[in-house]
Amino acid sequence: MLLELNVKNIALIKDISVTFEKGLNIMTGETGTGKSVIIGSAVLCMGGKAKTDIIRKGADYAYVEMVFSLDDSYRRKKLEEMGFSVEDGIISLSRKIMPQRSINKINGETVNLSMLREVSGLFIDIYGQNEHQSLLNNKKHLEILDMYMGDEAEEILIKQKALYKEWQDAKHKLEKFDLDEKQRLREIDIDEYELEEIDNAKISENEEEELLKKYKKLKNARNIIEYVNNAYEYIDSLDIGIPSSEINHALKFDDSLKEIYDTLCDADSILSGIRRELREYIENIDIDEEDFALTEQRLDEVRNIKAKYGQSFEEITSYRNRLEERLNELYEYDKNLEKAKKQLADSFNRLEENSRMLHEKRMEFSLGLCNKVREELLELGFNSVELELAFEEKTPQADGKDIVTFCISLNLGEKKRPIGEACSGGELSRIMLAIKTVLSKSDGVSTLIFDEIDTGISGRTAQRVSEKLHLIALEQQVICITHLPQIAAMADIHFVIKKYEQDGRNTTVIEKLAEANIEEELARLLGGAELTSTVYENAREMKKLADKYKNKQLHNC
Repeated sequence: MLLELNVKNIALIKDISVTFEKGLNIMTGETGTGKSVIIGSAVLCMGGKAKTDIIRKGADYAYVEMVFSLDDSYRRKKLEEMGFSVEDGIISLSRKIMPQRSINKINGETVNLSMLREVSGLFIDIYGQNEHQSLLNNKKHLEILDMYMGDEAEEILIKQKALYKEWQDAKHKLEKFDLDEKQRLREIDIDEYELEEIDNAKISENEEEELLKKYKKLKNARNIIEYVNNAYEYIDSLDIGIPSSEINHALKFDDSLKEIYDTLCDADSILSGIRRELREYIENIDIDEEDFALTEQRLDEVRNIKAKYGQSFEEITSYRNRLEERLNELYEYDKNLEKAKKQLADSFNRLEENSRMLHEKRMEFSLGLCNKVREELLELGFNSVELELAFEEKTPQADGKDIVTFCISLNLGEKKRPIGEACSGGELSRIMLAIKTVLSKSDGVSTLIFDEIDTGISGRTAQRVSEKLHLIALEQQVICITHLPQIAAMADIHFVIKKYEQDGRNTTVIEKLAEANIEEELARLLGGAELTSTVYENAREMKKLADKYKNKQLHNC
């Protein structure tokens, strides 16, 4: 469950903190107060795309944090598998957005966006404003079906993607076999030349670094000798024996000088060792012009090979191995062509077989999905609903070979048609609500957020939607932004979002309404320019009926 949402410096929001509760959390407010900015902030914290222009003017960064309670073993196990400790039953997700980058954290540990999305997806699902429009695209229909299948089809879907990649790789490999004899011989000549050049160079790992070190030493040999010789002469001029002898005489009368005497003896021994090593270095160093020339030549050769075939030993080796592999293909071109054709055919057959299994699994689950969505739609005020998923076939791809389309009839005797053709905007909105309800029961997310689920609906339909939201909220936490009083009246917790002027700027705030103030907010949603006594009476009646419905449902449970 979402416990807190903290937002700083996002659009009109300077600094707000919202504490949510179980049940149906409703947010209302005038147009332009920043209601959707709050939902957008949650989307950002879930790994949504961030634009730097969301940062409030004058601020250095934008920040959003969501804090969840963890009260089930499934999510706890999932998080522990990902490496997160949740001993206190609390997990926090945060995102700090700056002009150049963003910092994402889970329980204080920095993570990438992919991990942020994966973890947030365990807890929360957001139904965005106008998301029902995605139902006009049948790619969304396939996504819905696959989400409904869940773990039952996960292995097949993962395998499908792997087999599709294998098939694509086999196609690309076969595409290389498009040479006539003249082109084949020309490519053999080029590849043989490059392979021979790499092999003759016999470059070893870290060779350039070693050559560069030797080159610098040989190039500066005379300077090195001069510096080392100067150091030797200076050290050789030092005679520690004299002070050592004098202190030794004094030691006969004061044994506290023993430590100083021992140190002088050690220094004399160290200097003797340094003199010996410097003398050996001077005697052994050799200014070999020929060695210098050979080193310079070899360094140029190594750098030339790197410039042509790769910037590291590993890259050169990889390029050389690809050359050898390609030459083997070219030497036995016809044989390898047939082999590539067979590999392509075999990979396609495996892809086709897995696509068939995936299709059968989807067919198996499609009936259950449609039945459950149909049940939800009947509860949302549709008098007659016939729903099915129509399947068409395409060339197998990473998502299989199925094109699926929700087809619906909302009137008795009418032919089922694609929902994009058969439904209005308000009907699409309710259909998406029904689908979200079914999917939420399948994936078990603890929190559902609906941003203006009431788009395109009113009257009795709005009442049905409010009742559905209440029923969902009996099992899962629901957060909903609405402008309809029928939905607002069903709230277990009601927040109002306001905009006010501070220091010459507009700022968004959010307040939890006390019971005594809910009636006035419902009246505002019901009324027009003037809030009359009749409007207030309607608001009281609407709240009374909503409470009666809720008490009835609780009694039935």
